[in-house]
Amino acid sequence: MAMRSILRLLVVTIIAIVSSVHAQPVFKKVLFLGNSITKHGPKADIDWSGNWGMAASAEAKDYVHVFTKLLTDKQGSAPEVLVKNIADFERAYVGYDITGKLKEPIDFAADLIVLAIGENVPALKSADDATKLQGSVTQLLKAVKGDRKPTILVRSCFWANAAKDAALKKSCDEVGGIYVDLSALSGDKSLYGRAEREFKNAGVANHPGDKGMAAIAASLMKVLP
Repeated sequence: MAMRSILRLLVVTIIAIVSSVHAQPVFKKVLFLGNSITKHGPKADIDWSGNWGMAASAEAKDYVHVFTKLLTDKQGSAPEVLVKNIADFERAYVGYDITGKLKEPIDFAADLIVLAIGENVPALKSADDATKLQGSVTQLLKAVKGDRKPTILVRSCFWANAAKDAALKKSCDEVGGIYVDLSALSGDKSLYGRAEREFKNAGVANHPGDKGMAAIAASLMKVLP
């Protein structure tokens, strides 16, 4: 009897250990930091009236909302979400006041952070430019990470750019994040908004459409632990 009890206890312990190893994390707060692909308010002069990821046909169709829906289905509960357009950081990342301008995202204390930038970064013309970008992005990620251990996803540019993408990956590695390579997506013209419907502005049309947004969301979901 004693041996059976010991064996039973051993089996229960093994099951508990295996279950804990394979348990999926539940993300309660998700922070999205990006640019117009992530969120862009109405702008009449480019004929854009939405307040979501540019070129998606509806809010529910942009990658933020598609990803959030997939995550909710996966973990069985909806996370609190904060979406912030930081295109101003992309355009002037050197000396950017991270703690001052990004107080809300920092204080949000997300346990899942998605960084989706790069498209608005001026062309990197030298190794020094790349080093400065990497340093600034690393500072940004460290600021929103804080002293916690959130899961961090950093995706490459939708419009593939080797120099920018390399800098983003190095920043991602520096903070122990997960890099998501989207370089293959930009070659698929069916993923662009212009492939789905007509836009008056070429810049808007060049953004990912519903299919492209879904592809970005799927790429992000694929790497989640």
